[in-house]
Amino acid sequence: MDLRVTHNLSYHTKGTIVSIRLRLTLLYSAILALTLVVFSTALYAIQARYTLNQLETDLGKTARTAAPGWSRMAAGPNWRAFPGRPPPEGAASTEDQDPGAPWPPEIDRLRVRDLLGFLDAYGALLDMPVNEESEAWPLSPAGLAHLHRGQPWVAIVPGEEERTLVYHQPVVAGGEVIGIVQVSRSLADRDRSVRALGIALILGSLLTTVVAFGVGWGLAGVTLRPIQRITQTALEIGQARDFSSRVQHEGPNDELGRLATTFNGMLSRLQAAYQQVAHALQVQRDFVADVSHELRTPLTTIQGNLALLQRKPPPPRRDREDILEDLTGESERLIRLVGDLLTLARADAGRELARDPLPVWPIVEDVCRQARLLEPEREIECEGAGDAVALGDRDALKQVLLILVDNAVKHGVGLVRVGLEARDHRIAIRVQDSGPGMSPELRERIFDRFYRGDESRSTPGFGLGLSIARA
Repeated sequence: MDLRVTHNLSYHTKGTIVSIRLRLTLLYSAILALTLVVFSTALYAIQARYTLNQLETDLGKTARTAAPGWSRMAAGPNWRAFPGRPPPEGAASTEDQDPGAPWPPEIDRLRVRDLLGFLDAYGALLDMPVNEESEAWPLSPAGLAHLHRGQPWVAIVPGEEERTLVYHQPVVAGGEVIGIVQVSRSLADRDRSVRALGIALILGSLLTTVVAFGVGWGLAGVTLRPIQRITQTALEIGQARDFSSRVQHEGPNDELGRLATTFNGMLSRLQAAYQQVAHALQVQRDFVADVSHELRTPLTTIQGNLALLQRKPPPPRRDREDILEDLTGESERLIRLVGDLLTLARADAGRELARDPLPVWPIVEDVCRQARLLEPEREIECEGAGDAVALGDRDALKQVLLILVDNAVKHGVGLVRVGLEARDHRIAIRVQDSGPGMSPELRERIFDRFYRGDESRSTPGFGLGLSIARA
């Protein structure tokens, strides 16, 4: 029996070997990296959208604050702030307007942080002192149409170095758009913050994945250590063929604990099977040697007697009769030996015995009767219950009893008693004699084939009777 085990826990794919430890670590790291990518992308998108919304809200608040103040100027001395609008009733003429008249204070306060500009209804920058430091951002036709419907318009204008967020708020009077408040703020700070967040998320995800790979590699090694021990034990068993080794596992009874227990159980069964096979091989070698020895004696005798018959001149008649008698006896001995060997062979092949209901007492009486006929000078007694019935094979039971009684007659002295007893739904048959008994060493080998004790070597037989009975 040969047991070969690969030491590394790995599998082959296209000529490469990937260990289970590396596969588990890569799988764990890949799942973590994918989770970090999804989380980082979502966080980046949420943060970018949130900061942009905040800026839009601030610019919208500024524009909505400036629009009413500018609209009120239409009724004041600077009504010309809305070109093309007719002067309000009682307003000063164009020549009498003060171009340097102050703007409402809320508009002056709004210009501190954001770039504020006032456009006419078509998006052109007005020629007003308040627009001297302003620059009109271009309006697309779609944005202008949106504003004319009375709805604000937001656009991001790209630049060479930075982008600008521009918020347009329409100024409505009498149901029509009479002007546009344009508020803009640079997105440079916001873009730098979002870009820094993206870089931090990328570097953090990479660093976390690398650290997790190292931690996962260590954890996988600790987790797979029992499997490594199992592999090492299997390798040592395969090399030394020592099935008495066991895997030492002191952890919990989890999947690895059950694996170690199952492996140890398999080793126990392999050890028993290995010992059984080794014993069977030894028995087979001994059996072949014993058969060869038992066959050699009668064959040698037959060959020698045949050589005597072939001598010239032939031996005397009386010698020839003795030779023929020896040949007949040795032939009968060979026939008995071959018959016993065939019986053992059928038993070893697993011949199924019958399980028919049969009265046991008549079989016991029949065996005792035949034994008395063969050995009339010995006293053979039978006693027991006459109505005992058992499930069994009649011929096999009779053969076993004949073997036991024959052994008692050959090796014992005095009375041979055959007893039958039925109790607790079982039947016990005992064959007793008054022989010298057996030593402990002999008792351990009485069922071995061709084995005979020193005291019984002078008794006829082959040493197969008890082996056949046991089979």
